[in-house]
Amino acid sequence: MANRQFRLHNGKRGVALAVRVTPRASRNEVTEIQADGTVKVRLATTSPGDDINAQLVGFLSEVLGCPASKLDIVAGAAGRDKLVSVIDMEKEEVHQRLLAYIE
Repeated sequence: MANRQFRLHNGKRGVALAVRVTPRASRNEVTEIQADGTVKVRLATTSPGDDINAQLVGFLSEVLGCPASKLDIVAGAAGRDKLVSVIDMEKEEVHQRLLAYIE
């Protein structure tokens, strides 16, 4: 997985996770990790007014086993393609947790 690591302004390390969201799924799930490292996520939503970003952060916190406060959507908040920062987790750990969830 080709996640980019970056140094955040507060000096903590994190991973930049590219995510493509598909709303209105029957359930929340990570469906695949594409060759470029993009994680495809399907989210169950009940209405167009649902806060997709909040659902995504909550779901990813469950998948990655970290508090939602360690996740932040840093780009793409209004679109389907988002960039999510995962603070205090190395790229290999994120990769392993995503693979464990998919399998």
